[in-house]
Amino acid sequence: MTTTDAQVPRAERVRGSVQRHLLLIFSMQLVAVVVVCLMGYYNVAPVFAVVLLIVIVSALTWLATERTWRQVAALARWVGNWKEGQADLDPLQSDRMVRSDSDIATLARGFHNFASRIAGYNERERNFTRDASHELRSPLTVIKMSTDMLSDEAGLSEFGKRSVQRIRRATREMESLVEALLILAREADNGQGEQDFVVNDVLRDELANAREMLHGHPIELLLEEPSAFALHGSPRVFAVLCWQLIRHASQYTGQGVVQVTVLPGLVSVSAAAGSEQDASAPGQRGFEYAIAQRISERFGWPLSLHVQGGNRYVAEIRFPKPMPVSA
Repeated sequence: MTTTDAQVPRAERVRGSVQRHLLLIFSMQLVAVVVVCLMGYYNVAPVFAVVLLIVIVSALTWLATERTWRQVAALARWVGNWKEGQADLDPLQSDRMVRSDSDIATLARGFHNFASRIAGYNERERNFTRDASHELRSPLTVIKMSTDMLSDEAGLSEFGKRSVQRIRRATREMESLVEALLILAREADNGQGEQDFVVNDVLRDELANAREMLHGHPIELLLEEPSAFALHGSPRVFAVLCWQLIRHASQYTGQGVVQVTVLPGLVSVSAAAGSEQDASAPGQRGFEYAIAQRISERFGWPLSLHVQGGNRYVAEIRFPKPMPVSA
């Protein structure tokens, strides 16, 4: 059993000492005021002395109360100044805090345990994202290089070429999925790679990549640009979000047209329901939409999904702070 665990039962037994101290202080004040008033009533002391004694009793009561509450204020200041990930927790383990009121000591121990767990989570997050980024991306890079070299082989059969293309598309899909998961895993890294970018330019590049990854599927990707706007953020995060919606729409429709439309401060991805799909609940299908929704919540880009005309899937991403392209 740790020292903290051993101290908890004792704290439980004497919990409420702050209230008892305050009750004792104000009870003594009440008794003193009553005694002084009785002294004035029976002319034991003059009025001036009675008033002076009441003032002195009130001042002593205030000093005693302030001394009791000083520990609460010190803990509140430390908690208010604490930042997530802060590793310096020594003030919560200082001798002054340990010898403080049992209620304050219990709060300090509880917050110390909470802050220690948060620091541990942050450390594991950094280790995971660093290791996962290296250990997952390195094999994918090797696979991409190998497929590029294999595709240049002169004696490769048509079946082999199709297999290489499938491996290449699966590798790119895996790269996109790994990047999306790493984006979501970096809890304290929202601003990584932020810059001003034009939404239309990123969508054109992403649709070119998506057409290559969807090659062989009966899906046609169209981009309509009745509007154009820019954003301040991560263009890669935006591209990953749009790809997840395009992939989800492609799985939803099965075959046909997936249309991406750029409107003022809004990007929509739409597709008609396939013959085997439930048009009334498109959002219930697909891991891709779940990832897109988490990314949109993470970066403050509201995402909505609804059905138009009875069978048309429409996903809309709204951007609260669009900028003109000239910016």
